[in-house]
Amino acid sequence: MAPPGRGEQLISSAMAPLPNAELVQTSSQLYRYLLRCCKQLPEENIRQHYRHAIRQSFKVHADEDDPARIQQIIKRAIEDADWVMNKYRKQK
Repeated sequence: MAPPGRGEQLISSAMAPLPNAELVQTSSQLYRYLLRCCKQLPEENIRQHYRHAIRQSFKVHADEDDPARIQQIIKRAIEDADWVMNKYRKQK
C-alpha cells in the first residue's frame, strides 16, 4: 500500500467513532463498520435514516475502481460517522 498522499492521513482510532476504524480497507468492511455505528444511535428513526443514507452512498459509489479514490471515500465516511456519533452524544 502506498503512503498517504498530500492532504491525506492514516485513520487513527482516536478520531473514529468505534474501535478498529484503522482496519477498514475495503468497501464491504466500511459498510459493516458504518452499520455498527448506526446501532449505537439513540432512536430507531435516526438509525433508519443513516442506514438508508449508507445504502444510497454505496449504490452511488459501487462502480468506483480507483484504489486511491476508494481509500479517500473510506477516510471521509469514517470522519462523517465520527461527526454524526458526536452530534448525538452531545444531545443526550
